[in-house]
Amino acid sequence: MTVTASPVARATSVAPGGFEAENHWYPKALNATIHPMVNFFLNLSKERIITRYCHLHPRVNKMKLRELLDYRCKYFLWAGADLINVTSAGGKRQMVIIENNSCPSGQKSMPLLDDNKEDGGYRTLIERTFKPLLRPKKGVTRLQGDLAVIYDKNPMETSAYAAIIADVFQEKIHYVPFFQNDTNPPVRFVNDVMEVYSEEGKWVPIRAAFRYVTQRPWNRIPIYTKTKILNPILACLAGGRNKMVAAKAYDIFNGLYQEDGLKIVIPETIWDVSKAEIPLWVKRLGGQAVIKIPYSNAGQGVFTIISQKELDAFMKQDFDYERFIVQSLIGNYNWSSTSSMGKLYHVGTIPNLKGQTFVADIRMMVSTTEEGIKPLCIYARRAAKPLIDDVEEGSDSWAMLGTNLSIKKGNNEWGSDTNRLVLMDRRDFNKLGIGLDDLIEAYIQTVFSTIAIDQMCKHLIGTKGKFKMRLFKSLNDDPALVKEIIK
Repeated sequence: MTVTASPVARATSVAPGGFEAENHWYPKALNATIHPMVNFFLNLSKERIITRYCHLHPRVNKMKLRELLDYRCKYFLWAGADLINVTSAGGKRQMVIIENNSCPSGQKSMPLLDDNKEDGGYRTLIERTFKPLLRPKKGVTRLQGDLAVIYDKNPMETSAYAAIIADVFQEKIHYVPFFQNDTNPPVRFVNDVMEVYSEEGKWVPIRAAFRYVTQRPWNRIPIYTKTKILNPILACLAGGRNKMVAAKAYDIFNGLYQEDGLKIVIPETIWDVSKAEIPLWVKRLGGQAVIKIPYSNAGQGVFTIISQKELDAFMKQDFDYERFIVQSLIGNYNWSSTSSMGKLYHVGTIPNLKGQTFVADIRMMVSTTEEGIKPLCIYARRAAKPLIDDVEEGSDSWAMLGTNLSIKKGNNEWGSDTNRLVLMDRRDFNKLGIGLDDLIEAYIQTVFSTIAIDQMCKHLIGTKGKFKMRLFKSLNDDPALVKEIIK
């Protein structure tokens, strides 16, 4: 790669001993006390979780469930699933996966499990997942170079990871911005090795990088690199940032494990939908649906449709991509989609003093360890406006159903609506109306979806370690996306 001028931005050097807790948690989470039930869940042994889950799901193959919880991902090492608590008209409650995210946020919203360990889940992730990734393999020459954290948003968390990595490895870390519209960024790849433009104004090779680059990361990071990256771009393309391929990965997983009584529960999903077809599928779902640009995140590119007005507004827009997914909408019982699973609707929060119930989702973050996939942290988010029984023409469905806290302020600039953040503390947790079995269900659904995406990663890599572009195109036939991918 040829660089004609020095990048405007440079890496910041982070030395050991620089972690300051107040810089890496939301103020409302910094001094929160974790709820005893959440603490109990996060300290449950794997065997107790398996025993409880199989007791409540007697058709589940216990051996197969244990095998899945013991699974060690090869590519998708760090994940965060968004789930909603739903019920049917018959009262059957379930945790439904909305999506699973590669390189997820959440640590800044999680109360400490142990008040004496002030670096919380940040250190846990680095020590049990990132550090083992760097262990030299027998017969493989170790790449020489420094360590880096690269990011395009969420500096509150990314700077914490940089500080913790510096502490764990006892060496200087390069903390580097890497935005998608930067024409001369401080990160480049030379002979498959990542290099960053250091604080001293020199290009430095990187042996391993912790990545929080989430906005179309495949348009500036190659699929194959000699530099080890957590998570690699492959994990994003195989489902971690690609809802289209994720839906197919879940479908394959369910086909493999249905005889064992194991299933990823998702809304009814129609994939490979062109824009012109969307009104037909919305009609098929009863006039209510969710339309998603498969490659967006942070609440961008998701459209909830409960009226002809909202559908017309969507159809008037222009989009960069050619393929969409359409899902059954889960709302209030009176205005949810009619899908093959019947009508599902939000359980929602416990009513407040005004009698209002809000839609809420739960983020369950997990990572691969030497003992399998373990939970890291949990938080929840609620919608801006309460869920109402009857909608009128002109009602804003996103205000009632959208839960993401990210606010896009401008190019590479993000904010967060923390007023809707629901902590796992003594005060907030009770508002969610969920119990220990719901947390176990959310964890297991997160593990299943993580494994499904990791297995898809394996399908997309050939025996010689090359990306199977032909297979990928058959799974995700969107020329606009394929054009963005750096091979």
